Amino acid sequence: MAFIVKKTINNKDYYYLNENNRVDGKVKTKTLAYLGKTRKEAEKKAKEIMKKIKDKETPKENEKMKIPPTKISVEDMAIFCKRKGFVYQSGDIYGGFAGFWDFGHLGVELKNNIKKEWWKFHVWQRRDIKGIDGSIITHPLVWKASGHIDSFSDIFVVCKKCKKPEKIDRKDLGKIKCPKCGGDFDEKTAKEFKLMFKTTVGEKDEAYLRPETAQLIFTNFKFVYDNARMKLPFGIAQIGKAFRNEIAPRDFLFRCREFEQMEMEYFIEPESKCIYEIPETEILVYSAEAQIGNEEPKKMKITDALKKGIIKKDWHAYWLATEFSWFVKLGVNPNNFRIRQHRKDELAHYSSDCWDLEYKFPFGWKELEGIADRSDYDLKQHEKFSKKDLTIFDENSKKKILPQVICEPSLGVERAFLVFMFDSYYYDDKRENILLKLNPKIAPIKAAIFPIIKREDFEKMSYEIFDNLKEEWNVIYDESGSIGRRYARNDEIGTPFCITIDEESLKNKDITIRERDTKKQIRVKISEIKNILRKLINEEIEFEAAGKLLK
Repeated sequence: MAFIVKKTINNKDYYYLNENNRVDGKVKTKTLAYLGKTRKEAEKKAKEIMKKIKDKETPKENEKMKIPPTKISVEDMAIFCKRKGFVYQSGDIYGGFAGFWDFGHLGVELKNNIKKEWWKFHVWQRRDIKGIDGSIITHPLVWKASGHIDSFSDIFVVCKKCKKPEKIDRKDLGKIKCPKCGGDFDEKTAKEFKLMFKTTVGEKDEAYLRPETAQLIFTNFKFVYDNARMKLPFGIAQIGKAFRNEIAPRDFLFRCREFEQMEMEYFIEPESKCIYEIPETEILVYSAEAQIGNEEPKKMKITDALKKGIIKKDWHAYWLATEFSWFVKLGVNPNNFRIRQHRKDELAHYSSDCWDLEYKFPFGWKELEGIADRSDYDLKQHEKFSKKDLTIFDENSKKKILPQVICEPSLGVERAFLVFMFDSYYYDDKRENILLKLNPKIAPIKAAIFPIIKREDFEKMSYEIFDNLKEEWNVIYDESGSIGRRYARNDEIGTPFCITIDEESLKNKDITIRERDTKKQIRVKISEIKNILRKLINEEIEFEAAGKLLK
């Protein structure tokens, strides 16, 4: 029998249609569908769903209720993340604090792994990029030079109809409607809203929490160039916190007031050509022309978009393909991405072209990563305000030049976190539990070790394996419940490999490794387990070739 349940999360109500079934003598509750945020809406939707079930509608309709990958709502993802220990709203026991989030024991591991893979891909595996870690609070003139103090603001408006606050661009005032209810914004009460957080240093010196990481790269540009003995073209990368006093933070981790950026500024000799081969990558391309003409994005190779003049700079084509490839290599579905060109009315005055790598979130296509041409604007501004010479001697042209930033790949850690979560979330009908298909490289827990029964000799061997593996990876030991239940618990949190110690292990000094996505199992010698697990995590060997496959 199906029934409606209400869950209250962060003082907001969410309604679900649940059903109880008796399985092996135990009552199990299954969520059939998300019904909405009001009782009235929930009852109406539940009635429709129950009618379909009663009329024995096709299995295809019933599958929709079980939410395949990326179909889960952002509200349900927030609930899942809280229930499993990935993310909690900051100050939750006090009612929460909008726009601020705390990462739990699994969330911090996933977040750190995302940052590690980004750093490895952009810094360690390249000769032309070095990293820094700039201060969160810096000299206030940095933000005067960058233009943030004078112009980093939104227009604060309130909808006349639903009374919800919203932020809009100055140019849109009087032209757009409320996205929540379609009502008009009150132009009389509209006001400029500064986005930087102010703070006090010492007794009375005014300073700011940085709204982006980029400016510390520019102020340290010449130091890095000299100390790391770089040559153009080269990049400087940084991962760090940024803060923006958003008017209306929303969509879980997508728009926060405190967040982390993974950002890189790539410097070139002015107007020089890309020196790297551009990958033959195919993706949906949404040009400025197509947007103006209300046309659909077109799937094409990035190299073809460059040849046709849609992408104006070869360096942009290279970095768009490179940034896209990072996500795909970590297992994200390439069909959930597109690149969108900024229209002329969106471009900064110093930028000749700008693109966004967008992802198809449950709440629509949204910016995931910006690829901006910043020209030499920032270095010129810092030269002007600091009265310091930031030119460098270029070995190629044999003259002093001020490099230009041809590309600024800028990615939010939290948005990347959401992409990996949405893209890996899957409800398995046969297992009747959630499967989080995270790539092993970013999975919070790499392996779970299970003694098949609670007995001293099994536990002793299991702990020896656990102690050996934890020297290199985050692994867990679990002896609670049936093996099936332990598998299910780890499927739900994305653990790629489960290791079982059984009777044969005691006799033959070998163990069983079970792979999360396929449920296939192999037999491996204990002496070889560390090396094999390393190869599996790094995707250097196919699972079936890593040991003796069990039928």
